[in-house]
Amino acid sequence: MNNTRRTLVVAVAAAAALATATTAGAQGQDYPSRPIKWIVPYLAGTAPDTTVRITGEALSRILGQPVVIENRGGVAGNIGAQLAAKAPADGYTWVYSGSPMATNMRMYRKPGFDVMKDFIHVGRITQSDSVIVVQSDSGITNVKELVEHLRKSPGKMAYASGGVGTPSHMGAELLLAATGTKALHVPYKGASESTNAVAGKQVDFAIALISPTLPHIQGGKLRPLAVLSPARNPRLDQVPTLAEAGVPGISLVSFGGLALPKGTPAPVVQEVRDALTKALATPEVREKLEANGAAVVPSTPEEFAQSLRAEIALTEKLMKVANIEAQ
Repeated sequence: MNNTRRTLVVAVAAAAALATATTAGAQGQDYPSRPIKWIVPYLAGTAPDTTVRITGEALSRILGQPVVIENRGGVAGNIGAQLAAKAPADGYTWVYSGSPMATNMRMYRKPGFDVMKDFIHVGRITQSDSVIVVQSDSGITNVKELVEHLRKSPGKMAYASGGVGTPSHMGAELLLAATGTKALHVPYKGASESTNAVAGKQVDFAIALISPTLPHIQGGKLRPLAVLSPARNPRLDQVPTLAEAGVPGISLVSFGGLALPKGTPAPVVQEVRDALTKALATPEVREKLEANGAAVVPSTPEEFAQSLRAEIALTEKLMKVANIEAQ
């Protein structure tokens, strides 16, 4: 009797394993069979939104199904990330993941998700530089003059950011700490809004991703003072790095890519991974992404995950330097 029972248990387990493998294989073969939703945890018009729309269009053609972009901004990207983390792990919900989501692991006591545990990070898409901008008619023409204005009016000048914990917030606080100055922080819902705030003279300056600032710079409303990167940006090659402008030791680069909810079947993950690799190898896609001031930097899933871990560690270090407490 015992032998019979053991044989039955083994047979049932084998059948279950076969059914699981067969289902996973079928999911990979049939995927995708309907539209895919790609959550962008930021407002429309921001650099991540532009990146996703360009990449999503190419992925739609490759996968043969519409990739529908859904902007769910708020709380520095936490709201959209929370929604994605709770979505069904069937491959039909994606999320734009990147350095801000990693930063939020330290900037917020309760972000509502875990960037390393709740997602499968498929691969990086782009890497973007940030730039310090002021109003063109502000009378400030370089970083030295900005610092002089800040010192003359401690705490009276205001700067905009895309939200607490974003690279724009972190960068500004590091600049203030490095120069021994103070300014009022005015957080907005995203980089496009913070950039518009400077152009509209609601605040005095901002550190924002290059993408949303370019139209204002080219239109003559904003003046770029310096980029916060190791080297000059090709789209703003006449603008010095912050180190060249006299404030060394501050370099912030924002990056982003594609992630899926944890538990998504491996065949589906591989299908998405292959499609992303093909999309980013397309000259037309690369040209459009780079036209917005970003650098196309594809990666393996492992490399992308490691860059997120490194960002969490860097954020913890920078928060101490800039004396920023978790929200």
